[in-house]
Amino acid sequence: MKSRSTVAAICAVVALAVGGMVPTLDAHAQAQPTLNQSTANAGDEVPGVKIPDSKLARDAAQLIRDSEGDFLFQHSTRVYYWAALAGKRKGLAFDPELLYVASMFHDFGLTAGYGQSHLRYEVDGANAARDFLRSHGVSEANSQMVWLAIALHTTNGISANLFPMAALVAEGANMDLVGAGYDDFTVAQRSAVEAAHPHPPQFAEDFMQALYDSLKHRPETTQGTGLADVMAYKDPGFVRRDFSKLMRNSHWATGK
Repeated sequence: MKSRSTVAAICAVVALAVGGMVPTLDAHAQAQPTLNQSTANAGDEVPGVKIPDSKLARDAAQLIRDSEGDFLFQHSTRVYYWAALAGKRKGLAFDPELLYVASMFHDFGLTAGYGQSHLRYEVDGANAARDFLRSHGVSEANSQMVWLAIALHTTNGISANLFPMAALVAEGANMDLVGAGYDDFTVAQRSAVEAAHPHPPQFAEDFMQALYDSLKHRPETTQGTGLADVMAYKDPGFVRRDFSKLMRNSHWATGK
């Protein structure tokens, strides 16, 4: 992988800040291609950006397609393209394989397997991605970087100030969902991504329904993110948390 030493160094600093210890680095397992190329949609679909042609990428694509279905698979693939294109435009150093895995797993927590989870769906996806990377021999440092990129991708104002992969996953997701940074991409780039992986006509409504279906049993986990807006849109009875009210009614404020 490119920029391995730089990536590992950055991740060590981040891991120290969030976990209190520096992870041990392992060698990244490499293998020859074994799956059908179309599984990962690899190729020259979007000029300047390729989906990595590696066992890690193909295994990730196969798992995501099988678990999420085509709708979320296509969304996640577009997120990778937007993220990689943005990274190249900005001259950021990132590992395409790790960026691809992070992009593909960023919505994994919405899948049916988490129908009983009461973690934030972002954390469920981050945990799954980290387990996947560990099973493929990826270093703990790089696995933790992917974890952070996924776990924080809906928390505005944080990812952009971390390492490039975290910033790019959040940027790619926001571009695909709400068109954030739309004009920063050329017409040719937008057309190429749309031609390869087009948005369905009712993408916004279908995506919000997918979010709601996956989060309605754990609405408390949406507080503080844009996901709370989706809950309020889909459920008139949903009540957003009021932090000011929490402070005014706390034991400290009431003396009770």
